[in-house]
Amino acid sequence: MASHRRPKQPSRTRVTVLTTAAAAAVVLSANAANAAPSEKLSKDEVKAKVDKLYEQAEQATEKYNGAKEKQEKLQKEISTIQDNVARGQEDLNKLRDGLGSMATAQYRSGGIDPSLQLFLSSDPDNYLDKASTLDQLSGQQVEALKKIQDKQRELAQERTEATDKLKDLASTRTELGKKKKEVQGKLAEAQKLLNTLTAKEKAALAADQARASRSASERVDLGNDTPASGRAAAAFAAAKSKLGSPYVYGASGPSSFDCSGLTSWAYAQAGVSIPRTSEAQAGAGTRIYSQSDLQVGDLVIFYGDAHHVGLYAGNGQVLHAPHTGAVVRYEAIGNMPFQFGVRV
Repeated sequence: MASHRRPKQPSRTRVTVLTTAAAAAVVLSANAANAAPSEKLSKDEVKAKVDKLYEQAEQATEKYNGAKEKQEKLQKEISTIQDNVARGQEDLNKLRDGLGSMATAQYRSGGIDPSLQLFLSSDPDNYLDKASTLDQLSGQQVEALKKIQDKQRELAQERTEATDKLKDLASTRTELGKKKKEVQGKLAEAQKLLNTLTAKEKAALAADQARASRSASERVDLGNDTPASGRAAAAFAAAKSKLGSPYVYGASGPSSFDCSGLTSWAYAQAGVSIPRTSEAQAGAGTRIYSQSDLQVGDLVIFYGDAHHVGLYAGNGQVLHAPHTGAVVRYEAIGNMPFQFGVRV
């Protein structure tokens, strides 16, 4: 006889879950259908966001510059240490050869001193610590052994220093890569925003940028302010010769610059070495807190974290490399948050 059991009903819990999920799907679909399409940003909104991204990119650029400067310094230091180690090893080999010649002479004259024979067949580091050993050696032998021991210790110390600096170099290279990626990411994000503009809007932004950069090609009233010093005047003249050169992050001349790249290059032309980054340049001389006390050629530091720097040009103007997409130009100090000047 066939079974007449009632079909198994779905559990109440499962029904509830399915019903809830279906209801949620209906609500989401309705919301999606009724939602207004995302509004396109206006030209001014895009510009504001792009300007902020350029500022963030410049902050990362100065950190990148610092890591790059540290990398170059470490590479030079490591090279010097390695050269010293190589020369030290040559000196050590000569000392050992001299001691070997001494032992050969003793052997020919009737047999090698047992203590000297022991040294030649083992490490001398602990050998000289024994007073009894010193008594068995001639003054000449003791002096030769001490020189070898001192040279070995010196080489061991230099090799340890080189190892530590190589580790620091590897860490610095990692940091350099991170900052480079961060800069490129900010610039790519800015370009993505610019790409959302229409051709007409892009043309309008380009015209705005051209007007802002016109000071690179037109005469600007710089007043009659005097240079802070002869070298400040020379640095300013060098920077002035680069008006119209493009801003490129990480660049320090002679054909393109970032902000601190321009100022460090300009002072180098005047025979003065200043740090590479804007943050370090902020501490490169005497600080001038009043804009009225600034003189031509003084460094001018902007933003609370000192991530931007230019050269005072006179009459409330600064000569600087602004940001990606711009060129070296004059600009009113009031366009940026002034912090202080630095007289080198």
